[in-house]
Amino acid sequence: MFDLDKWQEIIFTIRQNKLRTFLTAFSVAWGIFMLMLLLGAGSGLLNGVKQEFAGDAVNSIWVWNGQTTMPYKGMKSGRRIRFQNSDYDMIKNQIEGAEQISGRYYVWQETNVRYKKKYSSFTILACHPGMVGPESVIMTKGRFINDTDVAEKRKVAVAGKFVVDALFADVENPVGEQIEINRIPYTIVGTFDDEGGERDAKRLYIPVTTAQLAYNGGNRLHNLAFTTGDATLQESQAMQEKLVTLLKEKHIIHPDDNRALRMSNNQEEYQKVVDLFAGINLFIWMVGIGTIIAGVVGISNIMLIIVKERTTEIGVRKAMGATPGSIISLILQESVVITVLAGYFGLLFGVGLIELISWAMIEFQFENDFFRNPEIDLKTALIATGLLVFAGGLAGYIPARKAAMINPIEALRDE
Repeated sequence: MFDLDKWQEIIFTIRQNKLRTFLTAFSVAWGIFMLMLLLGAGSGLLNGVKQEFAGDAVNSIWVWNGQTTMPYKGMKSGRRIRFQNSDYDMIKNQIEGAEQISGRYYVWQETNVRYKKKYSSFTILACHPGMVGPESVIMTKGRFINDTDVAEKRKVAVAGKFVVDALFADVENPVGEQIEINRIPYTIVGTFDDEGGERDAKRLYIPVTTAQLAYNGGNRLHNLAFTTGDATLQESQAMQEKLVTLLKEKHIIHPDDNRALRMSNNQEEYQKVVDLFAGINLFIWMVGIGTIIAGVVGISNIMLIIVKERTTEIGVRKAMGATPGSIISLILQESVVITVLAGYFGLLFGVGLIELISWAMIEFQFENDFFRNPEIDLKTALIATGLLVFAGGLAGYIPARKAAMINPIEALRDE
């Protein structure tokens, strides 16, 4: 039940000690403000790192060829490993759980792309249909390369967003249009975007067999990739180990030679990042809570002083029939009001500053690869609010209990 007299008394007490109350409340507000600021900065760093993973599927495993460093079974060290189409077939047939699989063949020659009277240079990547998975390709029009394109060595291409902007700005739908890549005609069968950013969206994908034929690649592949579906981290690591074993056996690589093959398990790397930022967030909460506790101790001390100053008043209240519960309620409410109001302003300014930074980064294009879109989610704000209420109650409990135990006769003598 709302008690106007009690609230008027709380406001009067705060007004009587403006400076003392302000300085103590400021410590609580500063603690919450710094907590919000640090959590927002942490989320900005995490979002930046997540963006680095956005270009490739998190549940993907990649393997690149390296150079042997150890002789094995009559083979000398220093030998460059060369992947072939048969390695792609091996993953497809022997790695259980591998889903979207692809090899990639890089067209290293200078790539001149022409559409009518427009010329430009883009990255040409030759791949299998499964590359849409590991690369997190987002189709916008048409289709991606399919099995028929690979089997028949068709001269078709899938254009990235920046390729479309550069060559087909005046074309409503580029699908079906003819382009030339190093004077070889190709038909655009689809367009795509890529969360990896401008670099990945400046690509043209063509069938791997077409590139091998057109650019004297034989059956060569430069790297391999596949997704692991819903596999757990342990399961994906087991798939990676099996792949390494199969490739080393096939290419006659010493079992202990770790430089002949270069592996990347995105799920493993992503989990490391998640664990790292979980630790950072825990540290941030510890620092923030420590600062809040310092403010709570200050508020508790203020309330003890207030109880001491109002000893006679509390004694008169009890002599007139005030219950210990009503005394405790009065002190607790005063403590909670100071803590929550101070914390609310700290929370408000902290979230406001984070939102301002986020807006400024977007508006003035300050975002980079390591920090983007700092934010405070609703869950964090609710936890902070609950923490404030708890802290306010904790700060006022000891003074309130002491006030409730005051003996009316001794309180009157204190006058």
